[in-house]
Amino acid sequence: MLVDSHCHLDFPDFQSRLPEVLSAASGAGVDRMVTISTHVARMEIYRALAEAHESVFYTVGTHPHNAALEPDVPAERLIALSHHPRCVAIGEAGLDYHYDKSPRDVQQRVFRTHIEAARETGLPLVIHSRNADEDMIQILSEEMRRGRFDAVLHCFSSGEKLAQIGVELGLYVSFSGILTFRNSEEIRRIAAAVPHDRLLVETDAPYLAPVPYRGKTNEPAYVAHTARVLAEVIGVTDHEIAQLTTANFYRLFAKAAVADAEFRRAPA
Repeated sequence: MLVDSHCHLDFPDFQSRLPEVLSAASGAGVDRMVTISTHVARMEIYRALAEAHESVFYTVGTHPHNAALEPDVPAERLIALSHHPRCVAIGEAGLDYHYDKSPRDVQQRVFRTHIEAARETGLPLVIHSRNADEDMIQILSEEMRRGRFDAVLHCFSSGEKLAQIGVELGLYVSFSGILTFRNSEEIRRIAAAVPHDRLLVETDAPYLAPVPYRGKTNEPAYVAHTARVLAEVIGVTDHEIAQLTTANFYRLFAKAAVADAEFRRAPA
């Protein structure tokens, strides 16, 4: 079993073919996936996806691109929305200085609000970080001193320093199809140095399809290709990487394990 720890099943790419996408994922051994919130305003859509499909969990949060559209969602609102049994994390939230679609000070403020919600709920925070390593390190270090919270650096494509400090702070690191790209030697080197108990895999579908599907629409089934490359990087078998990353997923996203257990106990 593999878990796609980060995808966007609500995006238009999947609207007309979601049953096919979920079936392909199951056929590839990808039995669980987390559809990630980018707008709090779309929460009913994420919730409906998770309620309709046993294999799907969801999160609550505002992507940094959309921070200016949702600048004042309080932590209390995020916390209240996270109470649904299939909502397993806060985010994705963070900093994106590559596109700068929202002012940086707004991104930072919204990010800190999400950290507060993660800390209060005990749910992991899904972190987006692009071209913002120094500010990300500063905020994570400051906020961790204020009180611990669990988190994952998703779709890791940043520098070695952020990975190292993230691990030191207790964070997990998730790798996407970028890991499989020919010019990603540095990312593979960083992945090799991450402790095995902090590794996750994801697609970030519909983006960043791994080799051999690069340039096509990504989907959860393709996480198996990223997992295969990660297995080669750290020197384990495909079976072992599936076991390892799935165990790590359920350790970090502990609410998902509770939801699965309750589903199995429910009467037919």
